[in-house]
Amino acid sequence: MRSDPTVEELRPGLWAIPVPIPDHPLRYTVSYLFEAADQAVIVDPGWCSDDGWSALQWGLRQTGRSAGDIAGIVVTHAHPDHHGLAERLRRASGAWIAMHALEAPLSDSRGDWDPDLRRTNDVAVLRENGVPDPIVTEIVHDEEFFASFEPTPIPDRRLEDGDRLPLRGRDVRVVWTPGHAPGHICLYDADADVFLSGDHVLPRISPQIFDQPHNKSSALSDYLASLDRVAAYDSAEVLPAHEYRFRGLAARTVELTRHHEARLAEIETLLRARPGATAWFVTTEISWSRGWDAIEGQTRRIALGETVAHLNYLIENGRIRSSRPDPDGPRYYELADGGRC
Repeated sequence: MRSDPTVEELRPGLWAIPVPIPDHPLRYTVSYLFEAADQAVIVDPGWCSDDGWSALQWGLRQTGRSAGDIAGIVVTHAHPDHHGLAERLRRASGAWIAMHALEAPLSDSRGDWDPDLRRTNDVAVLRENGVPDPIVTEIVHDEEFFASFEPTPIPDRRLEDGDRLPLRGRDVRVVWTPGHAPGHICLYDADADVFLSGDHVLPRISPQIFDQPHNKSSALSDYLASLDRVAAYDSAEVLPAHEYRFRGLAARTVELTRHHEARLAEIETLLRARPGATAWFVTTEISWSRGWDAIEGQTRRIALGETVAHLNYLIENGRIRSSRPDPDGPRYYELADGGRC
């Protein structure tokens, strides 16, 4: 069994600082601190909580620095376990915050949503996916759920693929890897030959893949293409945001690709036997590592989102089709050939 990470200097001027995630099976986000000349830039400062803030400050002290020394904050993607402490750290240091241009719009409309409209829209999405009303009541997002997340910070800088971080004496480049999030980025430090993978590639688990309204193509299509792209960095040691660092990036991308290919094939097999199934039915019938009966509450919502992402990928690639005879009713899926052998 691997132990939790500790504050550690992985390369000269590159530190790992674990920041706890409250009440979450992942337990922590690993933040990375780059030092160059008189600058310090941190990547993914972690979930916003008092314990997290204390852990981040303690970790910085182990590097010989404090929150006030941070010149810049890079966010790999706009999920609260990555950006959560960014605003608090910016207030303490005056640091700039940078993220990919496709993640930045998530901060532009924060606080604009009407709570009742948000819940109404959420219920409509669940019903379109065929979720039975008793389960809708169980997994619909409520205001307590949304209130538990820190707003995405408004970035001072927007990053694009290939951009170099402003670190004098270090060549750290942005690698755009959409999939887990439309604007997810990884970072490659050429001199140290390390690859900060964020949530894009983790050593043991598969990151969640969801379609979002601003996806231009299916999230799974983007993710698989991004896996192919990062395999070229196979020489690097991989520094993920969760779990533990590892080598063998190309082999891990093959494992992840095969996982999704197997899931896609399983869905097609199910639809051949049961044409006209809803997304919810598919979700409850396909295989899950712990078994469907062990999945409860919001984890069911996550499973549904991943299933829909796979269904959308199959539609995008002409392998299945969908219909919604009643605009207020569920959507149904079948093979593109109607299920013929």
